[in-house]
Amino acid sequence: MTVGSSRKRQYVQHSASTSRHSSVLAAAADCFPLSDKSSTEVSKKPHTLPRTSSFSSIAAFNDASTADIVLRLYLEVAPFDSSGSESPASSDVQIYLHSCVIRRSKYFSALLSDRWQPKKDNDSDPLRLSFSVPAAQGSMDSHLAVLELLYVDDMSESIDSTKAALDLLPVALKFLFEDCVKSCVRFLEAVPWTDEEEKRVMGLIPFLQEEESSELLARVSPGRNDSCDEMLQGLILAAIHNYPNMAFVKAFVAKLLKDFSSRESAKRVLKRAFEMSLKVVKESLEEYSSPNFRGDHNETEAIQRLNLHTAMTNAKHLSWVVERMIELRVADVAVDAWSEQASFTADLQRAFRDDGWRGIVPGFPSVLLRCTSKLANAVAAGSILATKQVRKKFVKHWLPVLLVSKDHSPLLSSNKNLCIELEETFLRIISTLPLSDAQELLQQCLSFTRNVDDCPHLFKAFNTWFRRATHPPQLEKL
Repeated sequence: MTVGSSRKRQYVQHSASTSRHSSVLAAAADCFPLSDKSSTEVSKKPHTLPRTSSFSSIAAFNDASTADIVLRLYLEVAPFDSSGSESPASSDVQIYLHSCVIRRSKYFSALLSDRWQPKKDNDSDPLRLSFSVPAAQGSMDSHLAVLELLYVDDMSESIDSTKAALDLLPVALKFLFEDCVKSCVRFLEAVPWTDEEEKRVMGLIPFLQEEESSELLARVSPGRNDSCDEMLQGLILAAIHNYPNMAFVKAFVAKLLKDFSSRESAKRVLKRAFEMSLKVVKESLEEYSSPNFRGDHNETEAIQRLNLHTAMTNAKHLSWVVERMIELRVADVAVDAWSEQASFTADLQRAFRDDGWRGIVPGFPSVLLRCTSKLANAVAAGSILATKQVRKKFVKHWLPVLLVSKDHSPLLSSNKNLCIELEETFLRIISTLPLSDAQELLQQCLSFTRNVDDCPHLFKAFNTWFRRATHPPQLEKL
């Protein structure tokens, strides 16, 4: 009997098992006995599969002396194929099978049923069938292996690799060999895949029933639409909160964010992390600046220390998040939020005028000024296109914090360089504002230096303002 290799198993996803059985009957109706004896017989050497099953006690695979079925497998060659592959005749394989065993395959069970079994002139002659095999590398071996597995109960020794499972599964589906299908699927569920293997698995999913494919699909299908956001959010929180050696974890998460395909998703999760850290810093500093509790001096001091340490820790987290936002060019929301911190910057000024914080978190001003500097530099460089109102409020609220920090913070060399850099950046932003706004803010910058010879950036800013104010453009001459 002939069955074209293109006549695939009508094995539609979500169909019932009985439907799969009946779907092959149409294919079986077209089969007819062949008397062709030109095929090459499979050698009689002992097969390699285990012989401990109940089926092996009934009959032996490819045993010509007891077989009642002779199956001819031949390679199907596409029309106009000029690949130089072997001709169908030279690629034929003839094997000896037993009807009592191969009925494990619903395909053969239907084929050998009373409805389709052809009448033979001599009942002692074996029934001759023919089956076409796709002319792909390894295809013949896979068909022979699945036919041999019909004689085996325990398939674990044969299905022992992802490649074996993926090679055997399409043939098992075609033969409706359910035990083999289940064994292949069970193996694929339990082992990791390479990218190429995953593509092959996904190509077979449509031919599996829902209960067979559910575990395979669960591995590659997110449970919800926001799964990526949730995963990234969890990684960010873990990186900044949960690991003692945070530097390596932060570097790893930073690379993941940089390489992540969805910029919008990264922006959403970084915005939430920014808002969360900023909220904790503000609340901790507010409690430090305006304590609302009663108790003895020791208790008050302990609570104040805790508030400052909490603010310091989360300010470091905030700085890291800002770096990631700038790196991904999604820091516009951070700049907008930073420009709206009038009450927060007022608390910072009150806190920095108090000497109590110096012995507890001496680096706190530097952390916040570094975060401010990063955002200000992005605005001045045009990486973030902030509106005029945002630029003005940004400088208006954070310039006083810079001035208080310079007057009340220990001026280490690194802090001094940071202050000078932020001064220059603020002056660059001020130069982008209307002259009236620039006039108001420039007058607050007089304390940027204590040495006349050490303030070229300030001289340049004022000279630019005066030049613009005294020599406005003559529009009619332009």
